[in-house]
Amino acid sequence: MTNQALARSYFEKARVRLFVLDILLEKQSYSDVVREAQEAVELALKGMLRQVGIEPPKFHDVGGILLENRERFVLEVKEHLDRLAAISAWLRKEREFSFYGDIDFIPTEQYSKEDAIQALEDARFVVAIAERVIFG
Repeated sequence: MTNQALARSYFEKARVRLFVLDILLEKQSYSDVVREAQEAVELALKGMLRQVGIEPPKFHDVGGILLENRERFVLEVKEHLDRLAAISAWLRKEREFSFYGDIDFIPTEQYSKEDAIQALEDARFVVAIAERVIFG
C-alpha cells in the first residue's frame, strides 16, 4: 500500500466521522461530538502528512509535525497550518475528558451545544483542507 492510498483511506474514515457528528449533535450527545471530531481531525491531518511523504507519529496531536514541515505544503494550505495545529491541540486536550471524564468531570454534563458546534465546524474545516492536499 502506498502513502497516497493510506492517505485516502484516512481521509475516508475522517469523512465518515463528519457524517456521524451531525447525528450526535442532533441527539445532543455533545461530549461525543467533541470526541469524534478529534478522531476526524487526527485522521485528516495524518492523511495530509502521509500525502506529502511523512510517516505520522503514533500520538494524537500532529499539529507540530505539520508546522515543522510547512515547506511541503502549497501556499493555499500553508496559510491554514497554524489554525490546523491549534484545532489539533484543542481537540487532543479534550480527547480523554470528552470520552472518559474524571471523578469531578462528567462529560455528558460538561460539554455544551456551543462546544459541540465548535468541534464540528473545526473538524469540517480540517477535513476540507485535507481534501485539497490529498486529492488536489
